Amino acid sequence: MRWVLWLLPALIWAQSGCEGDVNADGSVSAADMEILLVHWGETAGSPGFQSGYDVSQNGRIDVVDAVWVLNQWGNLCGPNIAGCPVFPINNIWNTRVDSLPVHAQSAAWINSIGANTGFHMDFGSGLWQGAPIGIPYTTVPGSQPLVPIVFDVEDESDPGPYPIPPDAPIEGGPGSNGDRHVLVIDADNCVLYEMFYSFPINGGLSWTAYSGAVYDLNSHALRPDTWTSADAAGLPIFPGLVRYEEVSNGAIRHALRFTAAQTQRAYVWPARHYASSNTNPNLPPMGIRVRLKASYNISGFSAENQVILTALKEYGMMLADNGSPWYISGIPDEGWDNDDLHELDVLRGSDFEVVDVSSLMVDPDSGEALPPP
Repeated sequence: MRWVLWLLPALIWAQSGCEGDVNADGSVSAADMEILLVHWGETAGSPGFQSGYDVSQNGRIDVVDAVWVLNQWGNLCGPNIAGCPVFPINNIWNTRVDSLPVHAQSAAWINSIGANTGFHMDFGSGLWQGAPIGIPYTTVPGSQPLVPIVFDVEDESDPGPYPIPPDAPIEGGPGSNGDRHVLVIDADNCVLYEMFYSFPINGGLSWTAYSGAVYDLNSHALRPDTWTSADAAGLPIFPGLVRYEEVSNGAIRHALRFTAAQTQRAYVWPARHYASSNTNPNLPPMGIRVRLKASYNISGFSAENQVILTALKEYGMMLADNGSPWYISGIPDEGWDNDDLHELDVLRGSDFEVVDVSSLMVDPDSGEALPPP
């Protein structure tokens, strides 16, 4: 009888979910069961225990987790992190765009960003100018203490307090005078906190930031219209970052984030904000979706780079901020091979096209997307 009570939650709730995708490769399969078997019997606090493998969150890797995986076997899942979805699977970030038509302004916008300009993967391993390469993040439990945040743009920021740990990683390092993004995920409540130009005060007992945004990772909710976020386009940052664990698992199933040197005083869905005074229609508005042309031959690249290139063909990338042209954002990780990433420098703007995503929109105030044709 005790076993039945133990298994009941898995039997009732597991069928349609993605908690069983313990390796975060986008599907529940034998690979996830193999991970459970390797870690079988481990309990919270024991060496090697990872909470992400504890599917049922009962503090141990056991038969309940195995049943959960079996009940979800074959489910296709959107991106996830620390047991949380990175927005629902039918969110615009997680929707393929390889079948959508080319936007009427594609040529003009590509030319303005730079048809002959090369790409740069703005992430990697090791240090650059004393700091990890890319935009870092951290996860915290729901019990993480909340600290006050003072925002420069208070009227367009979600008010604090936020669960920012004193040692939260800052983009560019503690001494940076760059964007200083801070990204924190509350893994118990699946809430994403993002700040721009962030500084700890009194050892992190409080923080100041230019702006901040809070996202329910189970929701399609966008920022209020015309509001900024921690990004110029009013978009979340984390969902568009290239993560090494996704690449090593063989697939990225979401759009990426990129920057352009000049943008238009306009934005398109799902963006909510612009950061320009220039009304030239040949400049790209914030939020445009750009994909690698289907005809581009990726066979000569490494397996890891082919994962990134395939994502650029299938999911594309969103224009999220002003910055260096064709810079794609990612998370620092010692798994990256920087020399290999530089092989992607051969990409040119002319290898890409802007797609029209307007047919996917359900509601202009929601990130929910219709299935692509």
